[in-house]
Amino acid sequence: MRRRVTVAIIASTTAAGLLLAGCSSTATPADPAATASETVAAPFNDSDVTFAQMMVVHHEGAIEMADLAVERGTNPEVQALGKAISAAQGPEIEQMTSWLESWGEPTADDMMDMDGMDHGGMDMDGMDQAGAMADLDSLSGTEFDRRFLELMTAHHQGAIEMSEQELADGENADALALARRIIDAQNAEIVEMTNMLGGL
Repeated sequence: MRRRVTVAIIASTTAAGLLLAGCSSTATPADPAATASETVAAPFNDSDVTFAQMMVVHHEGAIEMADLAVERGTNPEVQALGKAISAAQGPEIEQMTSWLESWGEPTADDMMDMDGMDHGGMDMDGMDQAGAMADLDSLSGTEFDRRFLELMTAHHQGAIEMSEQELADGENADALALARRIIDAQNAEIVEMTNMLGGL
């Protein structure tokens, strides 16, 4: 009888120990601080930082043009394209800004007063962002639609070049993946805009 009691006590103690061990093993991976530190520790280099900073400002320029197309465009396809560009590039701006913050690097907003940060140094048919917006603002009707498509095509080509540079020199896996997505999406939109121009 005494032996059965001893066995029961040992079994109960072992089960309690296993339960505690199980609780402690699941608590560690779920620790938010541990997860956050792993995210921050993702490797990156100067090219990744420059890509994120410049692409944020570049995207902001595209959204400024796209919003004007939604407001002033007369062709429904041009207006729809403007909405699509804003919807796609807004979240990408947020994503890249969060990377810069986690890397401890200045965001694009912090660097707007620095040379070369005026909408990513964008050159569209010899015009910077301000010149392109002034050009668009002076037009209406089909002339506006056509000019928007021409300038946005040049703008996309600039983004593709920046993304190709990131693929050549960057290190961060997330930044490299975004660069590939930008190249694919904006090449597709260039084809779409070329087709639209042919129909105007």
